[in-house]
Amino acid sequence: MAVIETRSLTKTFGKIQAVRGIDLSIEQGEIFGLLGPNGAGKTTTIGMLCTIIRPTAGRGIVAGFDVAASPTQVRRNVGIVFQDPTLDTILTGRENLQLHARLYGIPAGMRALWIDEMLALVDLKDRADDLTRTYSGGMRRRLELARGLLHRPAVLFLDEPTLGLDPQTRARVWEYIRQTARKENTTVVLTTHYMEEAQQVCGRVGIIDRGKIIALDTPQNMIDSLGGDIVAIRAESPPLDRIRSLPYVSSVRMVDGVMEATMKSAHLHLAQLLPLIPGVQSVEMRKPTLNDVFMKLTGRDIRDDNAADSGSWAETIARYQQRGQ
Repeated sequence: MAVIETRSLTKTFGKIQAVRGIDLSIEQGEIFGLLGPNGAGKTTTIGMLCTIIRPTAGRGIVAGFDVAASPTQVRRNVGIVFQDPTLDTILTGRENLQLHARLYGIPAGMRALWIDEMLALVDLKDRADDLTRTYSGGMRRRLELARGLLHRPAVLFLDEPTLGLDPQTRARVWEYIRQTARKENTTVVLTTHYMEEAQQVCGRVGIIDRGKIIALDTPQNMIDSLGGDIVAIRAESPPLDRIRSLPYVSSVRMVDGVMEATMKSAHLHLAQLLPLIPGVQSVEMRKPTLNDVFMKLTGRDIRDDNAADSGSWAETIARYQQRGQ
């Protein structure tokens, strides 16, 4: 059953069309990744789905409610973990959750039980009564995750949930997200610049570029569509046109002075390829990733920062409005 449905969802800021007619259907219990560089429209899309930004056109349905016509009902059914920290650091971890529970109208008789359950889920019961200003960055992120889940939302939106965390802490946060999706049957919609994480965590991903969904599938299907392994060769002057014509080569591109060829059965054909390239300096073979998929589709890296759809939703709106005047 679809928990999120969009039809031609669109958002413009002045003359700037930030989101251009997005169609999505996301199932209950699914972990879905919305991927793209800054400026692609992913933060604006999530902002519309959780009613922080009002759509210009099209329709969005979340947990059975229209995001434009019934924003209050949508908000009751979603949880949000923002990109920027939003905890009250003069309160303890438990007090932060108690405040959230009251705001969402969780019955008094259920608050303590649900809070203890969430603290246990994110391994913070032993620090629950400490001020959050004494928490590490990873602990604060886990508490924000617990807060977003406390009122049992149908959908949890995560905007760059592991940004700025060290690799070990990032791995732990993703494990909590997986546990949550399984235990609560919660639909998780996330944005991330860490393509390797999306590849491991998400059941499906949508790649968004310039306000449009340009690919939608499982991570493995997207990777398989590239047609082979990546062979990176540094050489003086590789004959790109000749290499492209080879039957076992799916695609060729230059990245920072290195030729990257996608090859079927690369381990078998590499010996045939190398004699065709003068002045070979180094050779590396690797499995393709979602970032390779994105590079092929857009010609840009996922971490391209030269655009406006970055930072908080308020900052995103302000940038677009300024550019659209």
